[in-house]
Amino acid sequence: MTTTAPPGSQRRTEPPTAPADGRRAVLRRIRSGNGFVFVLPFLLVFALFMVWPIVQGLWMSFTDSSLALRDTNFVGLDNYTEAFGDPDVWSSLGNTVFFTAISSVPLVLVALAMALLVHSGLAGQWAWRLAFFAPYLLPVTVVTLIWTWLYQPELGLGNQFLDTLGMEPVGWLSDESVAMWSIAALTVWWTVGFNFLLYLAALQSLPTTFDEAAALDGAGAWRRLWSITLPQLRRTTGLVAMLQILASLKVFDQIYILTKGGPNGSTRPVLEYVYDVGFTGYRLGYASAVSYLFFALIIVVSLVQFRLFRRED
Repeated sequence: MTTTAPPGSQRRTEPPTAPADGRRAVLRRIRSGNGFVFVLPFLLVFALFMVWPIVQGLWMSFTDSSLALRDTNFVGLDNYTEAFGDPDVWSSLGNTVFFTAISSVPLVLVALAMALLVHSGLAGQWAWRLAFFAPYLLPVTVVTLIWTWLYQPELGLGNQFLDTLGMEPVGWLSDESVAMWSIAALTVWWTVGFNFLLYLAALQSLPTTFDEAAALDGAGAWRRLWSITLPQLRRTTGLVAMLQILASLKVFDQIYILTKGGPNGSTRPVLEYVYDVGFTGYRLGYASAVSYLFFALIIVVSLVQFRLFRRED
């Protein structure tokens, strides 16, 4: 005979609460600030090498700080006022904008063409990828040494090629009308590999459904490229263009090593002018003011680009 216990007499088993309480305690400790310990080393390094120099440089721009004098006096906005009226600042800014214009466009278009060429299934893709990206791995000193020999007036490959065509030699780095174009050509050869990788990664992530459907409908390769592939690369193109413009605005290394701003200041960018004023003319306060004006210009350009890309999206 089976007996059934009354409902009220059944024993209820409570689930263990120790593991749950332990997890809650860990979460409470993390939320209470213990997680801050893990990011503290990074914050200390960031504050020491980024925040403090920015604050110190900004304060220095309001003083007459100099490498030749011990005493430093507060001069207010005098450095900024002088910078706005300094013709060398405007000429170096014009050189920087000109270099950005003539280097950014080919660095976007050439990188896109290279990525499309490799993505099309060209034989020996590993060799093409290595050849396109390898120059980007070279340090600037090696790149400038190679191109110095290419631009050498008498023995350089450039003038030898012109001589075979019956043309007059060119002062690649000594002619004011040619020097900046020569530096832009060097920069394109050196840095286009990075943009090439961005485009190639974007192409490999695109869905093939639309391209296959268009091919079945009879669309040719150029039509599919123009109407399907390029519109899907709009975000990547915006990213590449923004990064390239900002990088070109900050040009310094290759110009300083090749020409030191010559001939007659025709290739001197803003950052080289800041270097010359601060470490050759010993005027650290004035150099800081010029650098912060240029920094403000870069911020404005970045915001404009970001606004334009958001509007297109």
